[in-house]
Amino acid sequence: MLQNVLIGQYVPVESLLHRLDPRSKLISVFLLVFVIFFANNWYANALIILFTGITILLSHVPLTFIYRGIKPILWLVLFTCALHVFLTKEGSLLVALGPLSIHEGGVMQGLFISIRLLVLVLLTSLVTLTTSPIMLTDGLESLLAPLKKIGVPAHDLALMMSIALRFIPTFLQETEKIMKAQMARGVDFTSGPITHRIKALIPLLVPLFISAFKRAEELALAMEARGYHGGEGRTKLRVLTWSWKDHIALSVCVLMCILVSLLRAL
Repeated sequence: MLQNVLIGQYVPVESLLHRLDPRSKLISVFLLVFVIFFANNWYANALIILFTGITILLSHVPLTFIYRGIKPILWLVLFTCALHVFLTKEGSLLVALGPLSIHEGGVMQGLFISIRLLVLVLLTSLVTLTTSPIMLTDGLESLLAPLKKIGVPAHDLALMMSIALRFIPTFLQETEKIMKAQMARGVDFTSGPITHRIKALIPLLVPLFISAFKRAEELALAMEARGYHGGEGRTKLRVLTWSWKDHIALSVCVLMCILVSLLRAL
């Protein structure tokens, strides 16, 4: 299950989103993540859901792959929704279950928060699903380039961020391998009280940290052996080009932000 996490994975298929400049995708997703929190009614949330669905279809990423990727977070979404349903006491009373009561405002708030969580995960994941790690690094570096004037190491920051994203699925796969190895030796992660399950997870930390440090050292040695000394003086094999498609994509995202802001007033 752990290897099905969406964030950090890249699916090399042919689609409109794959052909877009990584800078336009990064700017667009930043705007969309910001404006999602302005949606406070069904009209705005319906527009966001429709836009997210169309974007997923345009990415040509298999729907089954996306579904497997969001399954691990569905329990978190449901738990968050339940918290708002039972703890928010706004609006008219719908159901009274002894000391617990469900109000209209709690149901609405729980559904809106759930939609926001799912949309945030899907939109941010689409950036890595449709952008290779190298192109993502180049896009981040290009966007952070103006910060070099105030001494910010743009290239190093972009490299660290892209490596972190790239190694998320790798570390999750490593965690699953360690869990299976310990389960084969009699460790039980699925039964017993919650305190016992948490204690059973503690032995995972030591081999996982050792593996992480080992991978980091191997990566550093490999980069040093290939003559990597930072971004100064380096040339690009693939030069980023901002085309008319990127103008249209960014314009659509800006229009989306304006529409959500207008629907907020309804």
